Amino acid sequence: MRNNFFVVDTNTLVSAFIFRYSNPRKAFEKVVKEGEVFASLKTYNELSEVLLRPKFDKYISSKEKLLALKEFKDLAIFSETSETITECRDPKDNKFLELAVAVKASCIITGDKDLLILHPFRNIPILSAVDFLNNFQTTL
Repeated sequence: MRNNFFVVDTNTLVSAFIFRYSNPRKAFEKVVKEGEVFASLKTYNELSEVLLRPKFDKYISSKEKLLALKEFKDLAIFSETSETITECRDPKDNKFLELAVAVKASCIITGDKDLLILHPFRNIPILSAVDFLNNFQTTL
């Protein structure tokens, strides 16, 4: 197992799956190459619900959406969370903080300002995809 544990939020993952040459996609590829990506049942369920929305049909087919979800589910390490965190100004984002704390994440990758404003959270960096690509040094 690799030393770097990553939590990637829903919007970053959706962008990574839809836009092949985007910074979120490059960041996700770096995560997969250099570490382990973690999910919880809550974060995976949100990803499924968001990615399957009809508004994304113009970018990615239903078949491709289901394949992306299956590949992510097979790739991610699922973890339980043990602590309830309520520190994010958007309560829906607390699940990413809870997961990151539970797995002792190396980094949270997000474009969400409600999460980014908390950087760092309990010594866990919270970075945009661009900042992650440019500034995060992984330890292999």
